[in-house]
Amino acid sequence: MELIGRNDPCWCGSGHKYKKCHMAFDEKLESFRRKGCIVPSHKLIKTPEQVEGIRRSAAINIAVLDYVAQHIREGISTEEIDQWVYQETIKAGAIPAPLNYEGFPKSVCTSINEQVCHGIPSPKDILKEGDIINVDVSTIYQGYFSDSSRMFCIGKVSEEKKKLVEVTKECVKLGLEQVKPWGFLGDMAQAVNDHAKANGYSIVREIGGHGCGLEFHEDPWVGYIGKRGTEMVMAPGMVFTIEPMVNMGRPDIFVDDENGWTVYTDDGLPSAQWEIQVLVTEDGHEVLSY
Repeated sequence: MELIGRNDPCWCGSGHKYKKCHMAFDEKLESFRRKGCIVPSHKLIKTPEQVEGIRRSAAINIAVLDYVAQHIREGISTEEIDQWVYQETIKAGAIPAPLNYEGFPKSVCTSINEQVCHGIPSPKDILKEGDIINVDVSTIYQGYFSDSSRMFCIGKVSEEKKKLVEVTKECVKLGLEQVKPWGFLGDMAQAVNDHAKANGYSIVREIGGHGCGLEFHEDPWVGYIGKRGTEMVMAPGMVFTIEPMVNMGRPDIFVDDENGWTVYTDDGLPSAQWEIQVLVTEDGHEVLSY
């Protein structure tokens, strides 16, 4: 923790004196640190101005997913979804964050059935009745990042797939209820994992959520197999995603050897994921994108 005089300007850039701004906040973080807890650094705490920038980005992110929801149907290709996302994002004056990110070739991730995440849109992948698909949209607007995804059921899907999609959404809701200032990421993780297991499902262990706002992927890494009272303290001003990947079968996964991106369930059974972006507030939380 950097040393700042009581009457010095606060580290957050507000222009207020430290004693009137974040001094009590830092003292609380320090008390957790002394107990051996993992605490966020100052760079993970978003200022009001930064939060407002993330909100503007998130508004576009939500609008793009709304557009997908209105148009997705049987018979379209995932390449068409990619084109929708690109066009709607650019039209809003924003940039699709996945495009060319570490070599990813498209503007959105489209993951069907047993694809866990990072599915690459293709004109060869035609949606058919009975499919479930995750559409993961990430947006950059005026330098601020937003990130969320939704599941879509194409036509009439099996009761087993429908339940998987619904339970995964319930996992996110239950996890969100645990997002409170000065709680722990493990509180959220256990709520997610307990609900998935109670329904006979498993949680992917290797891939999780992440901080997001000033960069596409920031600390902390957000897992969903932790225990209550463990992992990083959730301090007001933190922004991160909740995006558990819930498998109908075992949690084991593998990455496509050919494209190096698409993740599949090892047993070939379906997987589902919903993603929201959350701000920890002084009295609870705010969902920024969904």
